[in-house]
Amino acid sequence: MQKIFLLSAYEISAADFFQKLQREQTDLLLDVRLGNTSQLCGFTKRRDLAFFVPQLTGAEYIHDLDFAPDKKLLDLYTKHHMPWEDYAREYQKLIHQRNSIARFHERYGDYPTVCLLGTGTKKRRSHNEVLKKLLLSQ
Repeated sequence: MQKIFLLSAYEISAADFFQKLQREQTDLLLDVRLGNTSQLCGFTKRRDLAFFVPQLTGAEYIHDLDFAPDKKLLDLYTKHHMPWEDYAREYQKLIHQRNSIARFHERYGDYPTVCLLGTGTKKRRSHNEVLKKLLLSQ
């Protein structure tokens, strides 16, 4: 059975981030963030993770926008125009419209341990929580 766990690109040190991937014996770090190229991403910029994840953990790194929210939906949530419950429900609809769950199993079903990289913080939840629930329920 596939193991799926969550990690946030925010509020974590590089040491803790990479140690968590090692501890969990991660095979794939699946980046489900919409934006991951800004300087604000720090060490979790796409280009940096593509280099460091295989080097430091032996895992593969993939950024897949099929699992990211669209910009309009994300902006509604992050700019406080939509509560978490509504955001989670709309994100779930988007994932179903895209047929993303079937795509996940086709593309990534052979990885024993997958980490879903999102953007949760102490004050704001991330869509990777919803995605994990959807993946584990099917």
